[in-house]
Amino acid sequence: MRVLKAGTAYFLWVFAAGFALGVVRELWLAPWLGTRAAELAEMPVMWLVVVLAARWTVRRFALSAAVPTRLAVGTLAVGWLLLAEIILVLGLRGLTLAEYLGGRDPVAGTAYALSLLLMAAMPWLLAKAGWR
Repeated sequence: MRVLKAGTAYFLWVFAAGFALGVVRELWLAPWLGTRAAELAEMPVMWLVVVLAARWTVRRFALSAAVPTRLAVGTLAVGWLLLAEIILVLGLRGLTLAEYLGGRDPVAGTAYALSLLLMAAMPWLLAKAGWR
C-alpha cells in the first residue's frame, strides 16, 4: 500500500508542475520559440521538479533503499503520468493515439521519453546517491 500511495503522490507532484508548465509552454513559449525549442526549454525545469518530487516522496513515505521498492514507486508514477497524458491529450485535442505519437517532434519526443525513464529511476537514483 505504501508503494501505491508513494507512486501516486510522486505522480501528482510531477503532473501538477507539468500541467502548469505546459500551459506556459503552449501559450507563450511555443509561439515565440517554436514547439521544439519550447519543449526542450521546459525539460530542465521538469528534471528539477522530478528530483524534488522524488526526494519529497522518499522522505514523506519513508521508502526503504531497496531497489524493487524504489523502482516500483517510480514506475507506478510514470504509468499514472502516461495514463493521464493519454486521457487528457486525446480527450482535449480530439486526437487518436497514433496521431498524437506521429505528431511528436523527433528530438523533443526522444528527450521526453528519456525524461520518463529518468522519472521512473529517480527514487532509486536517490538511493544510489545516498539519499535516504
